[in-house]
Amino acid sequence: MSQAPLTGTDAVERALARAKAAGAADADAMLLESDSLSARVRGAEIDFVKQARERVLGLRVFVAKRGGLATGSVSTSDLAPDTIDRVADEAVALARATAPDPVAGLPDGGFASDAPELGLFDPADREVAVEARIDDAKRAEAAARALDPRIVNSEGSEVSGEFRRVAYGNTRGFTGAYESAGHSLFSEPLARENGSMQRDYWLTAARRIDRLEDPAAVGRRAAERALRRLNGRRVPTCEVPVIFEPLVARSLLGHVAGCVSGGAIYREASFLAGRLGERIASELVTVVDDGRLPGGLGSRPFDGEGLPTRRNVVLEGGILKTYLLDGYSARKLGMQSTGSAARGAAGAPSPSSTNLWLEPGALSPEEIVRRTERGLLVTELIGMGFNAVTGDYSRGAAGLWIEDGRIVHAVEEITIAGHLGEMLAAIDLVGSDLLWAGATAAPTVRVARMTVAGS
Repeated sequence: MSQAPLTGTDAVERALARAKAAGAADADAMLLESDSLSARVRGAEIDFVKQARERVLGLRVFVAKRGGLATGSVSTSDLAPDTIDRVADEAVALARATAPDPVAGLPDGGFASDAPELGLFDPADREVAVEARIDDAKRAEAAARALDPRIVNSEGSEVSGEFRRVAYGNTRGFTGAYESAGHSLFSEPLARENGSMQRDYWLTAARRIDRLEDPAAVGRRAAERALRRLNGRRVPTCEVPVIFEPLVARSLLGHVAGCVSGGAIYREASFLAGRLGERIASELVTVVDDGRLPGGLGSRPFDGEGLPTRRNVVLEGGILKTYLLDGYSARKLGMQSTGSAARGAAGAPSPSSTNLWLEPGALSPEEIVRRTERGLLVTELIGMGFNAVTGDYSRGAAGLWIEDGRIVHAVEEITIAGHLGEMLAAIDLVGSDLLWAGATAAPTVRVARMTVAGS
């Protein structure tokens, strides 16, 4: 007779109990359950609709050996009690066949003891019909195409949504669970004029559907961005101020996050290793990572090891104040976890940012352009070109050229290059337009001088 699957913390507790019975010194387990939807519209036609349901239980066990703890990890989507017992036994067997690590193991304590209200989802959003979400995509698509006759086609307008439940527990006595959701709307129209064809996009993302931007506004903004890129041309190679729009400026923060991750630091795979307390950026640069930001797309009450999430000031006035650490990297470095462990159901945790942002300044983006006599406003970055070990930075780019404080034409087929440390130090203007379109956010920023490689 088939057994009814376990759910939530019941599945987690079953896995932990079996692991201990099989000989594990310690263990932790995480159950991820999700329901997701995505749909795309092109023109008046529905391109696709996808709905998915997933549930995965991950178990990590530690077996004591001479020289430390050996680790084994397994996962399963079959939550029948007998299956959970079997994979727990397999995890212990895997650990017994693995070499010990002197710093492996669970956190010693300090697990989350509170359950803050973080505004991670609205239960009413579960009742929103698929058709209503598709209508939002249609509204965005129609608004984009209606804005200007030069909008001739699109890559589509897409909606997505996901509801998640996370249950986590460990053999140190911590068990916790929370629910969250994330919703988005994206539009990507194509513009054509004089043989030139360009695409661009706009998006909105939030924990609640009613916090998304109006669909028609998303479509219009995307169309406006595509239109301004028409008739782009290359510019001569030069060194000029480079302005990063919020959607591209956030990629700089992503590079910073990778460079302050504990894993990169203890491996000495980051040019910021060993530089705590040093000034590494302009005094205008303060970067915060806060796992308990209300409504934040990266918020959660506890991290992937059961420790409470918290506010970490990574850079303050340009000074490197902290790395982002999970339990393992903290022990490797002789430090304390910053509550930054992230994990999927399978595999080990690793340090990650939660809600990461650059504190905004007082200037509007228009004022930043006006203060730039000659330079480049970057609206898109292309390809991968950053080396975390050396800090060297080189990316393909497109954007808008500035002369005498005014945007004069679109720019394409160029490369911008520099060193991330020098770029951070050369940030001389920071905008007021902090944009949250994901879990990492930035305002407009200007780097005083970078190489623009063109014709």
